[in-house]
Amino acid sequence: MRAKARHLGFDLCRITHPDSIPEAPGRLSAWLESGAAGTMVWLATTQDRRADPKKLWPETQSILMLGMNYGPDFDPLAPLAFKSRGAISVYARHRDYHDLIKGKLKLLATWILKEAQGGDVKVFVDTAPVMEKPLAQAAGLGFAGKHTNLVSRDFGSWLFLGAIFTTLEIPPDRPEANHCGSCTACLDVCPTNAFPRPFVLDARRCISYLTIEHKGQIGHEFRPLIGNRIYGCDDCLAVCPWNKFAVASREAKLKARPDLMAPNIADLLCLDEAQFRAFFSGSPVKRIGFDRFTRNVLIAAGNSGDPRLAELVEEKLKSPSALVRGMAVWALSQLLPSEKLARIAERFRPGERDAEVEAEWAACMDGFGKAGLDESLRVRPRL
Repeated sequence: MRAKARHLGFDLCRITHPDSIPEAPGRLSAWLESGAAGTMVWLATTQDRRADPKKLWPETQSILMLGMNYGPDFDPLAPLAFKSRGAISVYARHRDYHDLIKGKLKLLATWILKEAQGGDVKVFVDTAPVMEKPLAQAAGLGFAGKHTNLVSRDFGSWLFLGAIFTTLEIPPDRPEANHCGSCTACLDVCPTNAFPRPFVLDARRCISYLTIEHKGQIGHEFRPLIGNRIYGCDDCLAVCPWNKFAVASREAKLKARPDLMAPNIADLLCLDEAQFRAFFSGSPVKRIGFDRFTRNVLIAAGNSGDPRLAELVEEKLKSPSALVRGMAVWALSQLLPSEKLARIAERFRPGERDAEVEAEWAACMDGFGKAGLDESLRVRPRL
C-alpha cells in the first residue's frame, strides 16, 4: 500500500482508526466558544462531524492519512523584502492542490479495493469536515507544532494532507510524539501575535485568515503588519527548525509558477476581473474573488512606500465594490501627503454613500485635519 501511494506521488502514508482523536471534540468546542474562529461559521455548523470521524461516516473502520510534500526550492520568505511586489503563500504559487491530490486519492482508493476484493472507501481533501491534522498526528505522519500546523520529521512544514476513509480493517500505525521542545520560533516570528499561547491560534489575528477567509475590511491595526502579503502567510512555517530536513517537492505540478513568485504590485492593480481570473487560473488565489484580492493588493500598495502607485490606487476609488474603495482610501493615505489626499477627497468623498468607506475617509482625513485641513473635508452627515 505504501509503495503504491509513493508511486502515485504521495510521500507519506500511514494508518489510524476513527477513534484515535478522543480529545478533539473538547478542544474544538473550547476553541470555537472562544471566538477564535472568526467568521468561519462553517466550523461550528459541522462541529459534530468534524470532531468524530464516525459521525461523518459511521461505517469507517480505518483511515489512511496521506501526505504530499510541497516543499519550495527557494527561500519562502524572500519576497517579503521586495515591498513593490506581492508575497503569495508557498502553497498557492502553483496549481490548486485540491484537484491534484483528490485525483491521486481516488486512484489509490480504487487500487486498495481491488487488492482487498471488497470494502468501501471515501476520499477527502480539505473540503469536508475532517480534522486532518489531528488524524495525521495519530497516524504518525508528524506532530502538531506550537503554531498548530503539522510538522514532519522528514519534510518539515510542507505537507498537503489527504484522507481515505474505509470500511476495511487495517492495523494502525503508531502516533507521532511532539518534538517542539522549548523552541518558540514560530510563535515569536508571527507579525500579528496570532498565538495567545503555544498550540492555540486566534484566527482573527492570523494573516492567512485575514487575507483569505475574512470577507470584510481588515482592521487598521493589522494593515501595516500585513506588509506585502497578498495571499496567506508562511512565517511560522518557514522558521521551524525541522525544515532542515525539508526537500523540494518531486511533484512537477507543485513547482512554483515564475509569475507567482513575487508579482509586481503595479501589474496586479491593473488587472480587471476577467484578467484576474485568467492570471490566477488553476491557482487557489482565484477562490477569494476579485474584490478581496484587490483589497489585499491595496494594503500591500499602501505598505510599499512607493508614491508612484498612487495613481493606480486612485483608480480603485471608482470601483463598484465598497470593500475595494475603502481600502483604496487607506492606501492613498499611506502613499500621499495630506494636501494631495485632500484634493482627491474633494472629488470622491462627496458622492460616497457607503458607511464603511466614509469611515475610512473620516479616519484618514480627521487625522490630517488636525494639521489644518479644510473643515469641509471632515466627516459629514449623510441625508
